[in-house]
Amino acid sequence: MEFIFDSFLLLTWKQVVMFGVGILLIYLAIAKEYEPALLLPMGFGVILVNLPASGVLNQIMPGVGETHGVIQWLFETGIDVSEVMPLLLFIGIGAMIDFSPLLSRPVYFLFGASAHFGIFATITLSVLLGFELKDAAAIGIIGAADGPTTILVSQVLHTNYLGPIAVAAYSYMALVPIIQPFSIKLVTTKKERQIRMDIVPGTAVPKALKIIFPIAVTIIVGFIAPAAVALIGFLMFGNLIRECAVLEALSEAAQKNLSNLITLLLGITIAFTMQAEHFITVDTVKILALGLFAFIFDTVGGVLFTKFLNIFLKKKINPMIGAAGISAFPMSARVIQKLALAEDPTNILLMHAVSANVSGQIASVVASGLVLNLILSYL
Repeated sequence: MEFIFDSFLLLTWKQVVMFGVGILLIYLAIAKEYEPALLLPMGFGVILVNLPASGVLNQIMPGVGETHGVIQWLFETGIDVSEVMPLLLFIGIGAMIDFSPLLSRPVYFLFGASAHFGIFATITLSVLLGFELKDAAAIGIIGAADGPTTILVSQVLHTNYLGPIAVAAYSYMALVPIIQPFSIKLVTTKKERQIRMDIVPGTAVPKALKIIFPIAVTIIVGFIAPAAVALIGFLMFGNLIRECAVLEALSEAAQKNLSNLITLLLGITIAFTMQAEHFITVDTVKILALGLFAFIFDTVGGVLFTKFLNIFLKKKINPMIGAAGISAFPMSARVIQKLALAEDPTNILLMHAVSANVSGQIASVVASGLVLNLILSYL
């Protein structure tokens, strides 16, 4: 009984706050269905790692000696040393993506590139706010709108803020349906949002091209941004499993079993970085604000780039298509279609938005690789 009371005496107000953070994440996952596969295990993990003398962390127990906590072991093995968890998740993500819409309209690669302006703007702002360059780069990658990429880059750069960065990345990904409409309306007029575009008929893409594409992208990106080889390679390997049509069972397993299992483990493992003494700081508040800034400027960058293109085009592109160039697939494409229908119930932009959104998947990895190359060569 005395031991139980000792545990209560060890409890700090910061740990109590973190219990609240964990419960909030669980609430958002269950009640709001915001990224439940990740936020629910992350929220529960936050509670586990913030219990006084928690057995999920390495510790020295009286009469027992040193014990090894399972969450700390998962973090050190699966993320800290090898980054294997986010990389394995990329195989599943690649197996889910159909690049056919993009291959039939390759010009949409431009929108994927332009909608990642927020990464570089956020890195600059983070440095101005006093963050070290490696931390600023990791914070900027929140703008990739890709949780696994954000976690992987943050770990490669050995940032001290992995917990807040992961929370910001996944929270704002879940809030894309709120953030993007607000951002789009900031820089467009109603007339621009009503621009009609031709309905795109389904275009059959040759099987050979769909097989060659992931191989070619891996090689090209490997030369342009060698630090991104693991990122793009695992993503494209997953896509090759999907498109080769001889590994259907493995493709199905990668899309469902592998992705679900790794996402669950990743969520509860990332909670290791959310221990109260490291998480509740002024810097965490700054990172959450910078993450929001990154998402807004990604959207704004894509929209403004499209408006710039329209200066030279006779047949105008609805500028909302540019906003779909972020990596949040397919959520962003759906948001754009919903906005289009709100302005004009007969305007179908979905296939255009999907093409831009798919390009954002590749662009986020390439942009992250470029950031890694630049930062690692500088440090």
